[in-house]
This record gives sequence, C-alpha cells and structure tokens, in this order.
Amino acid sequence: MMIDDLTPAERRVWEAFPRGVSVHFGAAEDGATDDVAADGADGRPGRTVRAAVLRTLLLTAPREEGEVAALKIAGARITGTLDLKYATVDSVVRLSGCHFEEVPDFSGAQLAYLNLTGSVLPGLRSARVRVDGGLRLTHCRFGGPVKLTGAQISGTLFMERAEFTAPDGEEPALRLNQAEIGEELCAPGLRARGEVRLAGARVAGSVDLNDARLDRPDGVALTAETLTAEADVELRRAQVRGRVEMRGARVAGRLDLSYARLAHPGGTALRASSCVVGELWLRGGPRMEGVLNLRRSQIEVLFMEPDVVPPQVRLNDLTYTSLLSHLPAPRRLPMLAQDDDGFIPHSYEQLTAAYRRIGDDDAARLVQLAKQRRRRATLPWYGRLWGLVQDATVGYGFRPLRAAVWLLSLLAVGSVAYALHPPEPLKADEAPEFNAVFYTLDLLLPIIDFGQERTYAPEGAGQWLSYVLVITGWILATTVVTGVTRTVSRQ
Repeated sequence: MMIDDLTPAERRVWEAFPRGVSVHFGAAEDGATDDVAADGADGRPGRTVRAAVLRTLLLTAPREEGEVAALKIAGARITGTLDLKYATVDSVVRLSGCHFEEVPDFSGAQLAYLNLTGSVLPGLRSARVRVDGGLRLTHCRFGGPVKLTGAQISGTLFMERAEFTAPDGEEPALRLNQAEIGEELCAPGLRARGEVRLAGARVAGSVDLNDARLDRPDGVALTAETLTAEADVELRRAQVRGRVEMRGARVAGRLDLSYARLAHPGGTALRASSCVVGELWLRGGPRMEGVLNLRRSQIEVLFMEPDVVPPQVRLNDLTYTSLLSHLPAPRRLPMLAQDDDGFIPHSYEQLTAAYRRIGDDDAARLVQLAKQRRRRATLPWYGRLWGLVQDATVGYGFRPLRAAVWLLSLLAVGSVAYALHPPEPLKADEAPEFNAVFYTLDLLLPIIDFGQERTYAPEGAGQWLSYVLVITGWILATTVVTGVTRTVSRQ
C-alpha cells in the first residue's frame, strides 16, 4: 500500500507508528460534534482507519533507528477485517476505545502485547494466539463470540467489566478452554449472556470473577471442567443464572463463592465433583437454587453454611479435613438427609470425623445416632422394629446415660417385686439371708456375684421376671460399658 493512498486519519497513524506515538481521535476531532469526526476532503470520516492499513503497518512498515515502533490508537473506527492470523507481530498493539466493524482475526498469531480496552467489537477470533506479554480486554463490549481456545498468554489476561454476548445462545459467548495463562485471569465485574467456557484452562495465579454476572438460564453458564488454578478461584458476590460446571477442577487455593447467588431451578446449580480443592467457601449468600453436587471431591477446608445449602445435595464420597464454621450437629445433619442418593454412610462418617478432630465428642455421637436412625429406614420391617427398640432403650449405644436409667428402673421394679414375693431358697440351711436389691443386681449385672442368684430359685411370674432381668441386664450393661469406653478413649 502506497503512502499516497492514505486518508488524513490513516496518515497520522502511519507517521506515529515508527516512533510509538499515540494517536487519539476525539469526539470533537476536526470540529465534529458527535462521535464521528468531520469528513475530510476525500469524503472519508476523519476518524476512520482501514484494517488493511493497520495490518500493513504491523507486518511491513519500516522502523526508525533508535525508536520503538508501536501501534497506539484511541477512539478510531476500524473498517474491514483486521486479519493477523498466523502473523508474528513484535510491536505493542493498543487499540483502545475503538469501534470495529468486522471481527478481528488473531488466530495462531504471535503478539508481543495486545490492548483493546474500551473497544466495541462484533466478536473476536483468536484461537491458539500467543501473547508474550499481557492481553487486556478491559471494558470491551463484544456483540458476538470471543474465541480464545488454546491461547497462550505469558502475562495476565485482563477482562474487568467486559461484556460478552452470544446472540444465538448456542455458541459460547467466551471460549477460554485449553488456554494457558502465565499470571492471573483478572475479570471482576465480567458480564456474559451465554456460556463462558474455561474447560481445561491452566492459570498460574488466581482467577478473579468477583461480582461477575453470568446469564444462561437454560443451560451451562460457566464451564470450568478440569480447570487448573495454582492460587484462588473467586466468584464472590457473583450472580449466575444457569449451571456452574467444575467437574475435575484443581484449585490449589480457595474456591470462594461467598455471597454468590447461584440459580438453576430444576437442574444442577453447582457441580464440583471429583475436584481437588484447598478450601471451598459457600457462605453469606442466599440459598442455592438447584442441586449442589460435591461427589468424590477432596477438600482440605470446607466452609459451608447450612443456610446456603439447597434442598437437594449429592455428597457421596466427599472427603474433607476441616469443616467451618463450628456449628451444633443438629444444624449440619439436615444436609446429609437431603442427599439425592439416599442413605450414604460415608457422609455421616466424614461429619463424625470432623467433630472428633476438634474434640466435640457429643456432636460426633449425635451424628452417629442420626446415621443409625437413617439406616433404619432402609431395613425390612423386623429390622426397623428392632431398631426402634434399640433407639428407645439405649439410643443405639450412643446414649449410655439412658441405659443407666433403664438399669436403675429395672432394679427398682425387681427389688419391689422380689421383696413382696421372695423366691424360695434352694437349700434353706446354706442360703444367705435374702436381699431383694442384691438379688435383682445379681440378675441384672452379668459379671457381679452377690451370692443371691445361685441360692434362690423364683417360680411362676418371678421366674419370668428373672429371665427378663438377665437378658436386659446383659444388653444394658454392655451399652453402658461401651459408652464409657467411647468417652474415655475420645477417638
């Protein structure tokens, strides 16, 4: 392209490029009163720059010795397609506040630095682009899909308050799947109408989606399957209408959903199954609308408030080391009863272990008691009947004081009954003096011998009472001993 073919606006850009000088096209450029500058002598708008001119500058324009060439434009209207696919551009490219009429194509390109801050674009094709520095899409508005699949960005990807729209709703609004980011993914306040796809992406630092608004109510709003983040993934105060899919993600730091609003009625609101997470924070926000799925995940610290947990959960094989904040067992237990998979013994064992780690044995016993009661509902009728008896009498062995009360009650009944109707001695001349209390204790306590039981033989109703006392004594005494052992050992 010859220099004589350039418009006045393009000439300014051409002359500024070798020296890296910024070119600003303001709304009042050349006396204009709106967002388009006054027409030049050749009839072209005063702030319009052809994409072909920019391509020629970046790929073939001569450099000035001792100067650092850079394309720095603000407020231009760029016509045509800026086609840099598979190109190598070693100059800084900053096209801020520009309006693109066609979708730029940076697919497979190698760039030193790209800044599109505040620009309006109909979309962006940049699959497998490589940026040696940072990529800045801050405040950009995209009217169509943004494709950064397989992108390699050595620095930080900035997308603060950027807006992404997929008009047809079928194609993702933003594709970052399989992307590699050398520093941070910084996107607080991001807005997306359509799917945001981060599947298989690797981020060396944090992923900041705080205050994001993701809207795809009929499908997956955020896909982050097998995402790897070496620091935190933050969605604090985020509002998501649609499914958040994070199956198989690896988050070394904190997956923070504090104060977030997740809504996918009739479907899964959050699926973080088979994940490995340092800390998972679900707190402060409204109750999740939809299913919470944490199956098979490994979490070091689980900070989950019951008020956030939805009516349906899936927790099979979830493991965690610490559970925050410390709440009484009755606040946690309803969550386990809401599991779609029914009775999951592993979930009760995990909660029991969490209470035991902090020394709350009373809460641990309550969880184990709840486990037995939940299990009872899965048994046949005779198993449920026996379970009811165990629960009413000794609390499945987790309430030893109740067993002691039963022992004392039976002792009182036996003592009164045998005092009123004492049994006959087997050998009158050898039998010790009869004592109704110690005779009843002989029947109730299997390992204690006061010499009464073996020298007196009750008959009729007294004999049947002795059978009842012996059997219940064995059961209750064993329960008391087991309960005391648990308390002393503090497993």
